[in-house]
Amino acid sequence: MLQTPAVYGQFGQALGLAERTLSLMLRKHLAERHTVPEAWYSLRLIATRGPSYPRADLSRMLERPGFDPDAVDALLARLAADGLIRGEDELDLTPAGDAEYESLREYISGPSVQLLSQFDLDDIETTVRTLQAVAATATA
Repeated sequence: MLQTPAVYGQFGQALGLAERTLSLMLRKHLAERHTVPEAWYSLRLIATRGPSYPRADLSRMLERPGFDPDAVDALLARLAADGLIRGEDELDLTPAGDAEYESLREYISGPSVQLLSQFDLDDIETTVRTLQAVAATATA
């Protein structure tokens, strides 16, 4: 009988704890800028996957337990009312949205660099590749 490596059992728990901790840190950091993570994620997805990012794709990326389609619609309506995004079926950042995205990106990068610079770069690169492969395999 094949012995299952113990680290397999630790993987999900470690990943979940890291995700929860990093999300809490991000939420707290963004709160200083009066921004919720979902708004940051929206701006980031539109900036990096646009222009003309499909609203349906963005909605699917944002939906999760506690953040249903109505919450996504309300968030996108607020971002549009704030002049940060435009469009109906396809979304783009406005010039103000692009400036806000860049400002938030720079604001977030400081703590990220401070945290990650404590670890070996090769380990971080391996972790990123592993997580991307896990996600791709799980969704295939």
